Amino acid sequence: MKFAPALRRGVTGLLRKAGMLSQVPTRGRGVGFSWFGDGPDTFQRDVEVVVDRVLAHPTVYACITLIASDVAKVGLELRMREDEGYWEVTQNPAFSPVLRKPNHYQTRQQFIETWMISKLQRGNVYVLKVRDARRIVIKLYVLDPTRVQPLVAPNGDVFYQLNSDDLSGLPIDLPAVPASEIIHDRMECLFHPLVGTSPIFACGVAATLGLRIDAAAARFFQNMSRPSGVLTAPAAISDEVAARLKREWESNYTADKIGKVAVLGDSLKFESMAIDATDAQQTEQLELSDKRICSSFHVPGFMVGVGEQPSYDNVQALWQQYYNQCLQKHFEAIEAVLDEGLGIAGTALRTEFCLDDLLRMDSKTLAEVEGLKVQRGIASPNEARAKFNLEPAEGGDSPMVQQQNYSLAALAKRDASADPFGKVPAAAPAPAPAVPTGDGEEEDPASAEDVQRAIDAGMSTVVAQVKADVAAANAELLRGMTDAVAAFEARTAAEAAHQKQVDQEAAARLLQFGDALTRRIARATAEA
Repeated sequence: MKFAPALRRGVTGLLRKAGMLSQVPTRGRGVGFSWFGDGPDTFQRDVEVVVDRVLAHPTVYACITLIASDVAKVGLELRMREDEGYWEVTQNPAFSPVLRKPNHYQTRQQFIETWMISKLQRGNVYVLKVRDARRIVIKLYVLDPTRVQPLVAPNGDVFYQLNSDDLSGLPIDLPAVPASEIIHDRMECLFHPLVGTSPIFACGVAATLGLRIDAAAARFFQNMSRPSGVLTAPAAISDEVAARLKREWESNYTADKIGKVAVLGDSLKFESMAIDATDAQQTEQLELSDKRICSSFHVPGFMVGVGEQPSYDNVQALWQQYYNQCLQKHFEAIEAVLDEGLGIAGTALRTEFCLDDLLRMDSKTLAEVEGLKVQRGIASPNEARAKFNLEPAEGGDSPMVQQQNYSLAALAKRDASADPFGKVPAAAPAPAPAVPTGDGEEEDPASAEDVQRAIDAGMSTVVAQVKADVAAANAELLRGMTDAVAAFEARTAAEAAHQKQVDQEAAARLLQFGDALTRRIARATAEA
């Protein structure tokens, strides 16, 4: 609906105050959370996980960027269902441009990568749709998930509260936008059907522990691998002496003076208070932390440098596992929500990722697979040549089949013939007898020139007839396409006019409702 900004904010504010729109619980989608317990001081007792800090963990960063880049590098195509039932790549002036260039500052790859990063970091992706006068989506913007709040009306309708975003064309806050204008893709909804949960919710503690271990190791090596400790004396010393010893030690043997030889007198003894990396089992803890992070993102460890590298024999199996358990769900989710968002779900059009480049095999395996497909008649030779970026060969557009097996009945019928293998040459046909003429002489056969002229005349007639049939078919097709375009334009204009009338009526009803509600609130306030 198209309202003025002030009217839109006023009406939505009244709806919020009247309790007609309720906020969706935001657990699992915020910038941070405490793993154990509740309350503002939980982080002091247990472990506080802050998403923005966790992103600094090398394994978390590697998993997110790996998944996002693998999904983004796959081409996104628009396909149309043919009469034969298969889906063919097509171009459509209403949908192809926005798929090729979603907005003014992002390419298709950058758009999908931003989509996946938002989904993996926050568990939710909110994409704002921008329409033209025909209600066709012409731009798509990935919004900051921390600045979007889902709302639910008592009747179950879903709205979204959007904060201003100049880059996405939102100069003001929008308190309530209908769900029809937002594409919402989300991860596993553990707490609410409208709130996805990021994998960081599961691996946040492990990542935080790993960051703390790295920070402790950095401080340890910053101190030149010299642990902190205490100076002990065999007997009690005064506070003044203790303060002097501490001051002298810090001024002579810390900071940039680390490594100097300390001379201890008065029977003083230095005792270390820190444990080394071996005692703390830092390596084992870091390895366990990395494995838990990879498990949460469903990424094989070797793909982000965790664990041992696999052998050549099982790389293909691990890559297939990575696709099945991690990437496939994201591909299908994006296709589904894009079809719904563009309004093509259930039609003869659909979006589809081209996975050939992602699942590309090595040259030897690819050649074996394509050769087998050609032998079995599944693909034509030119289709196999296209996989290797080779030009089509003449006569290679039709699939071929090798027939090597015959039924016993067919073989028995062949063997029952007089010459089953065709070894005896066939006798030449006897020449036709000459036709006698009325005066007792034989009629001369037609010359070769006469026969050729007759054949040429017949072929000319056939070609002319074929050309006429083709011209008539083209004219009929052109008339049909013209009629279809005219009907589509008329239907689009009628729908736009109807939608405008509906919007005007809805605006009037909302204004009436707002006025009535305002009067009711004022009357209730006066009575109170």
